Amino acid sequence: PPPPTDMEIRMHPLKNLIGLLAAAACLAFAGTAAAQELREGRDYTVVNPAQPTDAKGKIEVTEFFWYGCSHCFDFEPQLHNWTKTKPQDVVFQRVPALFPGDKGLAETKLYYTLEAMGLVDKLHQEVFTAIHVDRVRMNDEATMLGWLEKKGVDRKKFADVYRSFAVQSKVQRSKQLSQAHGLDGVPALVVQGKYKPIPTGAVYADVLVTLDKLIAKARAEQGRK
Repeated sequence: PPPPTDMEIRMHPLKNLIGLLAAAACLAFAGTAAAQELREGRDYTVVNPAQPTDAKGKIEVTEFFWYGCSHCFDFEPQLHNWTKTKPQDVVFQRVPALFPGDKGLAETKLYYTLEAMGLVDKLHQEVFTAIHVDRVRMNDEATMLGWLEKKGVDRKKFADVYRSFAVQSKVQRSKQLSQAHGLDGVPALVVQGKYKPIPTGAVYADVLVTLDKLIAKARAEQGRK
Protein backbone atom coordinates (compact mmCIF):
# COMPACT_ATOMS: atom_id res chain seq x y z
CA PRO A 1 0.00 0.00 0.00
CA PRO A 2 1.13 3.63 -0.53
CA PRO A 3 2.79 5.37 2.43
CA PRO A 4 0.43 7.42 4.61
CA THR A 5 0.04 11.08 3.83
CA ASP A 6 0.90 13.84 6.32
CA MET A 7 -2.84 14.32 7.01
CA GLU A 8 -3.34 10.61 7.74
CA ILE A 9 -0.36 10.61 10.12
CA ARG A 10 -1.83 13.59 11.99
CA MET A 11 -5.29 11.98 12.10
CA HIS A 12 -4.10 8.58 13.37
CA PRO A 13 -4.00 9.49 17.13
CA LEU A 14 -7.35 11.26 16.75
CA LYS A 15 -8.93 8.17 15.24
CA ASN A 16 -7.63 6.10 18.13
CA LEU A 17 -9.04 8.62 20.63
CA ILE A 18 -12.44 8.65 18.90
CA GLY A 19 -12.47 4.86 18.92
CA LEU A 20 -11.59 4.70 22.60
CA LEU A 21 -14.26 7.27 23.49
CA ALA A 22 -16.87 5.37 21.50
CA ALA A 23 -15.95 2.11 23.21
CA ALA A 24 -16.07 3.79 26.62
CA ALA A 25 -19.50 5.21 25.83
CA CYS A 26 -20.77 1.77 24.86
CA LEU A 27 -19.42 0.27 28.08
CA ALA A 28 -20.94 3.08 30.14
CA PHE A 29 -24.31 2.57 28.48
CA ALA A 30 -24.15 -1.18 29.05
CA GLY A 31 -23.15 -0.63 32.66
CA THR A 32 -26.02 1.81 33.21
CA ALA A 33 -28.53 -0.60 31.68
CA ALA A 34 -27.26 -3.43 33.85
CA ALA A 35 -27.44 -1.21 36.91
CA GLN A 36 -31.06 -0.33 36.18
CA GLU A 37 -32.20 -3.88 35.60
CA LEU A 38 -33.19 -6.07 38.53
CA ARG A 39 -33.04 -9.78 37.92
CA GLU A 40 -34.62 -12.33 40.22
CA GLY A 41 -32.12 -14.99 41.21
CA ARG A 42 -29.16 -12.71 40.54
CA ASP A 43 -30.03 -9.56 42.46
CA TYR A 44 -32.79 -10.74 44.75
CA THR A 45 -34.94 -13.68 45.80
CA VAL A 46 -38.66 -13.75 46.52
CA VAL A 47 -40.13 -14.81 49.85
CA ASN A 48 -42.86 -17.34 49.11
CA PRO A 49 -45.41 -16.83 50.44
CA ALA A 50 -44.96 -13.10 50.94
CA GLN A 51 -45.22 -12.08 54.58
CA PRO A 52 -47.66 -9.46 55.89
CA THR A 53 -46.28 -6.08 56.91
CA ASP A 54 -47.34 -3.64 59.59
CA ALA A 55 -46.45 -0.39 57.82
CA LYS A 56 -49.75 0.40 56.12
CA GLY A 57 -49.41 2.76 53.17
CA LYS A 58 -45.62 2.65 53.43
CA ILE A 59 -42.79 0.32 52.45
CA GLU A 60 -41.34 -1.87 55.15
CA VAL A 61 -37.66 -2.80 55.21
CA THR A 62 -36.58 -5.39 57.76
CA GLU A 63 -33.04 -6.29 58.73
CA PHE A 64 -32.51 -9.73 60.24
CA PHE A 65 -29.26 -9.83 62.19
CA TRP A 66 -27.40 -11.61 64.96
CA TYR A 67 -25.08 -9.83 67.35
CA GLY A 68 -22.64 -12.74 67.11
CA CYS A 69 -22.34 -12.41 63.32
CA SER A 70 -19.13 -10.74 62.13
CA HIS A 71 -20.75 -9.83 58.78
CA CYS A 72 -23.58 -8.07 60.63
CA PHE A 73 -20.95 -6.16 62.61
CA ASP A 74 -19.20 -5.08 59.40
CA PHE A 75 -22.50 -4.13 57.73
CA GLU A 76 -23.94 -2.14 60.65
CA PRO A 77 -22.16 1.21 60.04
CA GLN A 78 -23.22 1.33 56.38
CA LEU A 79 -26.77 0.29 57.17
CA HIS A 80 -26.92 2.88 59.96
CA ASN A 81 -25.90 5.59 57.48
CA TRP A 82 -28.54 4.36 55.04
CA THR A 83 -31.28 4.64 57.66
CA LYS A 84 -30.38 8.32 58.10
CA THR A 85 -31.11 9.07 54.44
CA LYS A 86 -33.83 6.50 53.64
CA PRO A 87 -36.93 7.69 51.77
CA GLN A 88 -39.71 9.14 53.93
CA ASP A 89 -42.17 6.45 52.85
CA VAL A 90 -39.89 3.66 54.15
CA VAL A 91 -40.26 2.17 57.63
CA PHE A 92 -37.15 0.38 58.89
CA GLN A 93 -37.14 -2.29 61.58
CA ARG A 94 -34.64 -4.74 63.00
CA VAL A 95 -35.36 -8.34 63.92
CA PRO A 96 -32.72 -10.35 65.79
CA ALA A 97 -32.70 -13.68 63.95
CA LEU A 98 -33.23 -16.88 65.87
CA PHE A 99 -31.98 -20.08 64.28
CA PRO A 100 -32.80 -23.78 64.80
CA GLY A 101 -31.72 -25.02 68.18
CA ASP A 102 -32.31 -21.51 69.55
CA LYS A 103 -28.90 -20.34 68.38
CA GLY A 104 -28.76 -16.66 69.18
CA LEU A 105 -31.34 -16.84 71.98
CA ALA A 106 -29.36 -14.79 74.51
CA GLU A 107 -28.53 -12.09 71.96
CA THR A 108 -32.15 -11.96 70.79
CA LYS A 109 -33.32 -11.41 74.35
CA LEU A 110 -30.60 -8.80 74.79
CA TYR A 111 -31.80 -6.80 71.77
CA TYR A 112 -35.45 -6.88 72.77
CA THR A 113 -34.57 -5.81 76.30
CA LEU A 114 -32.59 -2.88 74.95
CA GLU A 115 -35.57 -2.03 72.76
CA ALA A 116 -38.04 -2.21 75.66
CA MET A 117 -35.83 0.08 77.74
CA GLY A 118 -35.24 2.59 74.94
CA LEU A 119 -31.52 1.81 74.78
CA VAL A 120 -31.10 0.59 71.19
CA ASP A 121 -29.88 3.91 69.78
CA LYS A 122 -27.37 4.23 72.61
CA LEU A 123 -26.01 0.69 72.85
CA HIS A 124 -26.76 -1.25 69.64
CA GLN A 125 -23.41 -0.54 67.98
CA GLU A 126 -21.60 -0.82 71.30
CA VAL A 127 -22.89 -4.37 71.78
CA PHE A 128 -21.45 -5.32 68.38
CA THR A 129 -18.12 -3.75 69.29
CA ALA A 130 -18.03 -5.42 72.70
CA ILE A 131 -18.54 -8.85 71.11
CA HIS A 132 -16.30 -8.56 68.04
CA VAL A 133 -13.56 -6.23 69.26
CA ASP A 134 -13.45 -6.63 73.03
CA ARG A 135 -14.51 -10.31 73.00
CA VAL A 136 -17.18 -9.86 75.67
CA ARG A 137 -19.32 -13.01 76.01
CA MET A 138 -22.81 -11.54 75.75
CA ASN A 139 -24.36 -15.00 75.70
CA ASP A 140 -23.33 -15.37 79.34
CA GLU A 141 -25.93 -13.55 81.43
CA ALA A 142 -23.62 -12.56 84.31
CA THR A 143 -20.99 -11.21 81.91
CA MET A 144 -23.64 -9.35 79.92
CA LEU A 145 -25.16 -7.75 83.02
CA GLY A 146 -21.72 -6.72 84.26
CA TRP A 147 -20.93 -5.04 80.94
CA LEU A 148 -24.27 -3.22 80.92
CA GLU A 149 -23.75 -2.03 84.47
CA LYS A 150 -20.46 -0.44 83.40
CA LYS A 151 -22.45 1.37 80.69
CA GLY A 152 -24.68 2.92 83.31
CA VAL A 153 -27.63 0.53 82.94
CA ASP A 154 -29.50 -0.49 86.09
CA ARG A 155 -28.54 -4.14 86.47
CA LYS A 156 -31.67 -5.30 88.33
CA LYS A 157 -34.08 -3.44 86.08
CA PHE A 158 -32.42 -4.84 82.98
CA ALA A 159 -32.47 -8.38 84.39
CA ASP A 160 -36.18 -8.09 85.21
CA VAL A 161 -37.05 -6.97 81.68
CA TYR A 162 -34.70 -9.56 80.17
CA ARG A 163 -36.63 -12.35 81.91
CA SER A 164 -40.07 -10.83 81.37
CA PHE A 165 -43.00 -12.36 79.53
CA ALA A 166 -43.01 -9.41 77.11
CA VAL A 167 -39.46 -10.15 75.97
CA GLN A 168 -40.18 -13.88 75.78
CA SER A 169 -43.15 -13.12 73.51
CA LYS A 170 -40.88 -11.06 71.25
CA VAL A 171 -38.42 -13.95 71.13
CA GLN A 172 -41.14 -16.32 69.95
CA ARG A 173 -42.18 -13.79 67.32
CA SER A 174 -38.58 -13.52 66.17
CA LYS A 175 -38.40 -17.29 65.76
CA GLN A 176 -41.59 -17.29 63.68
CA LEU A 177 -40.40 -14.44 61.47
CA SER A 178 -36.98 -16.03 60.92
CA GLN A 179 -38.62 -19.25 59.75
CA ALA A 180 -41.34 -17.56 57.67
CA HIS A 181 -38.83 -15.47 55.73
CA GLY A 182 -36.71 -18.53 54.90
CA LEU A 183 -33.48 -17.15 56.27
CA ASP A 184 -30.32 -18.99 55.26
CA GLY A 185 -27.95 -16.51 56.87
CA VAL A 186 -27.53 -12.99 58.18
CA PRO A 187 -27.40 -10.11 57.65
CA ALA A 188 -30.55 -10.36 55.55
CA LEU A 189 -32.75 -7.54 54.29
CA VAL A 190 -36.38 -7.96 53.29
CA VAL A 191 -38.43 -5.38 51.40
CA GLN A 192 -42.19 -5.33 51.91
CA GLY A 193 -42.18 -8.87 53.25
CA LYS A 194 -41.24 -10.41 49.90
CA TYR A 195 -37.99 -9.24 48.30
CA LYS A 196 -34.57 -10.20 49.67
CA PRO A 197 -31.47 -8.56 48.12
CA ILE A 198 -28.74 -11.10 47.39
CA PRO A 199 -25.44 -10.07 49.00
CA THR A 200 -22.35 -9.96 46.79
CA GLY A 201 -19.58 -11.07 49.11
CA ALA A 202 -18.65 -8.31 51.53
CA VAL A 203 -19.50 -5.43 49.16
CA TYR A 204 -22.33 -4.12 51.29
CA ALA A 205 -22.67 -0.92 49.25
CA ASP A 206 -23.93 -3.10 46.37
CA VAL A 207 -26.57 -4.61 48.63
CA LEU A 208 -27.80 -1.15 49.56
CA VAL A 209 -28.00 -0.17 45.88
CA THR A 210 -30.15 -3.25 45.24
CA LEU A 211 -32.19 -2.41 48.33
CA ASP A 212 -33.04 1.02 46.95
CA LYS A 213 -34.09 -0.52 43.63
CA LEU A 214 -36.32 -3.04 45.37
CA ILE A 215 -37.92 -0.22 47.35
CA ALA A 216 -38.66 1.52 44.05
CA LYS A 217 -40.11 -1.74 42.71
CA ALA A 218 -42.35 -2.14 45.76
CA ARG A 219 -43.42 1.50 45.46
CA ALA A 220 -44.37 1.02 41.81
CA GLU A 221 -46.38 -2.08 42.71
CA GLN A 222 -48.36 0.08 45.12
CA GLY A 223 -49.13 2.45 42.25
CA ARG A 224 -46.91 5.20 43.62
CA LYS A 225 -43.88 6.96 42.20
